[in-house]
Amino acid sequence: MISGGWVCALHVRTAGLGGAALGSDEEEIVYLAYVVIDVLTNQVIGEREYAVRPTRRPSEELQTGQPLDIVVQQFDEFVRSLQVDPHSPLFRLVTDGQPPLRQCLHPEACSKELTLPTYYARFHDLRKEYVRAYTLRAVTRAQPAPPPPEHPASIVDMVNYLGITPYTGENFYAAEVKDMASIIQRIIADGFRLELPETIDLVLETGICSKDDDIDGNCIVRARGLPWQSSDQDIAKFFRGLNVAKGGVALCLSPQGRRNGEALVRFVSQEHRDMALKRHKHHIGPRYIEVYRASGEDFLSVAGGATCEAAAFLSRGAQVIVRMRGLPYDATPQQVLEFFSIGDDPVQVLDGAEGVLFVRRADGRATGDAFVLFAKEDDSPKALSRHRKLIGARYIELFRSTTAEVQQVLNRSLETRTSQASTPSTASAPAEGLLPVALVPQHVITSGTAKDCVRLRGLPYEAQVEHILTFLDEFAKNIVMQGVHMVYNSQGHPSGEAFIQMDSEASAFLCAQQKHHRYMTFGKKQRYIEVFQCSGDDMNLVLTGGVTPATSPKVLSPGTLLSPPPPAPRLLAQHIAHQNLLARQHENLLLSLRPPLVPFLPYMRSPAPSYPGLPMLPQPSMLPTKRTYERAFPPADGSPAKRPYALPPQLAPALSLPLLSYASSAPVFSYANSSPVLSSYSALPGLPAGLPGYGTALSAALPASVSSPFPASLSMSMFPTYPYYPGV
Repeated sequence: MISGGWVCALHVRTAGLGGAALGSDEEEIVYLAYVVIDVLTNQVIGEREYAVRPTRRPSEELQTGQPLDIVVQQFDEFVRSLQVDPHSPLFRLVTDGQPPLRQCLHPEACSKELTLPTYYARFHDLRKEYVRAYTLRAVTRAQPAPPPPEHPASIVDMVNYLGITPYTGENFYAAEVKDMASIIQRIIADGFRLELPETIDLVLETGICSKDDDIDGNCIVRARGLPWQSSDQDIAKFFRGLNVAKGGVALCLSPQGRRNGEALVRFVSQEHRDMALKRHKHHIGPRYIEVYRASGEDFLSVAGGATCEAAAFLSRGAQVIVRMRGLPYDATPQQVLEFFSIGDDPVQVLDGAEGVLFVRRADGRATGDAFVLFAKEDDSPKALSRHRKLIGARYIELFRSTTAEVQQVLNRSLETRTSQASTPSTASAPAEGLLPVALVPQHVITSGTAKDCVRLRGLPYEAQVEHILTFLDEFAKNIVMQGVHMVYNSQGHPSGEAFIQMDSEASAFLCAQQKHHRYMTFGKKQRYIEVFQCSGDDMNLVLTGGVTPATSPKVLSPGTLLSPPPPAPRLLAQHIAHQNLLARQHENLLLSLRPPLVPFLPYMRSPAPSYPGLPMLPQPSMLPTKRTYERAFPPADGSPAKRPYALPPQLAPALSLPLLSYASSAPVFSYANSSPVLSSYSALPGLPAGLPGYGTALSAALPASVSSPFPASLSMSMFPTYPYYPGV
């Protein structure tokens, strides 16, 4: 409340939009105007207007102006020349609405790393003061009075309601600030005071959020596209000018526990949330940030804490939280304290060993992550300067963290413990969209005692099937059809393991011998992979943990089933698509080339049907085959066993290779012999001269009543070829 002192009307213009959209286009300020009024005398004691020169995109029309920091300094000196202390509580700025300071001046000063004087962090909104004052007058006055004013859309609405003559001078740019001054003087003359102060928070206050807190869903936004190294302070700077609630920045993590470039931000009111939405596609450095609405449930799912361990750790009053990643599994708190306290520019951890929190898995093993508390903001650059320094033989990654990130990481650890502690009889059914514990019966994949499988352990969590094929290199050609199976844990997250079905025990033995402890390169990381030879029964034993498939703690990616599986959960959809894309593409190409009425002639034995005009072809030599197995077993089988497909009697004498059926299609193609079959048609002996290819040969061989499956001018060389990866 101001009953004396000074108020200063402030008007801001940018190079872009004005009015309610002021500042939403991220354009720079080009004009500032000030009018200082003495409240006691209700007189204007000083006026100033400044042309501000843009620095990000210089304008030829504004070369005479000054940069923003110079203009702010010049006005500060002008106010002091009026014998007024601008830092006094009796000096207050007045703006036309919220955007001039919240959406323009403070965001631009933050992006240009300028420090504004403290009096720019407190102001009065002229529209709110006008509505409060004259609504109160209409209620309290006994004589007839004009109706209470609605919320004004512009200064013109306020001038017309109060009957003030608008400014009509020659200075067009100063018209709005002079009308603002007239409205302020009328409010003072009518006996009202400015009683609705606004403040702008310049420092993000840390806090702890519980899952039981009541969150207003109209105050939450989701920011997407953030740099992965962004901290809560960086996000608060992006929203500078708007007041973020205590502990209101929650960084979102991926299933692997890494930041995914998203954050949920909670503001103090819906008004601030609405202004935040207008910063959609504003920039942090070269990156534009998308801003969307979110709900209170979204915020609680990320920032809400459910453990006393996290609450006790975060309640120590630390100003800085640093996350350590890549620690040795046997690291101790003393090693962490020494890591920060020795060397150049040492820094002390808050409360010693009590300020270090190690993150552990469900079984108590360390994850290599830890959170460390520091008392002051000045400790942050000192601590982060040790990024990639060594503890023993391992370099340590350091990141500025948040209370919400601590809560989120520990909540996931708690969820893992809870899910593994639950028994099948007491565990609740999985919610819709979540991964069930057992996706497919394990015996559908493979079984048996033959050690024709290999087990890969220590894979990066981001690894896909194509990365495994690249790692196996020359041994990838020995993988049976769809024989790569990724293993997932009970939460649907990759476990770092995979099982590969090979075409023979010798292939599995050589693969394990040559690839054990070899390195897989994934981005900038290198991980050595453990490779073991095993059997189908060993695979099932590991996956089920020695129990029935219904209570299996791990999940295997589905192979090819006799009937289509149910729709895959979201967590596996992308993986399954990667696994089957190339195989389906290759199969569809082969099926599109198959003549519907004529069998494959090179693989017929006598007696074979004869066609007029086509000479008898010699018996081809036996092509090499690759052993593979049926993909599903009928329920009548007592135990699954690997066996070749039994050919129908009518095809047994005509085919020379043990072809396998694919799902419910006719047993005509197999991946083992499809490539040699196609290549052999370009060199068939005994074809009539002048026939360029397979299509023409069949056209000449068919009776007149049968149409040719291909145009006479079409050659097999015209069809595109696709790379084929066995086992995908």
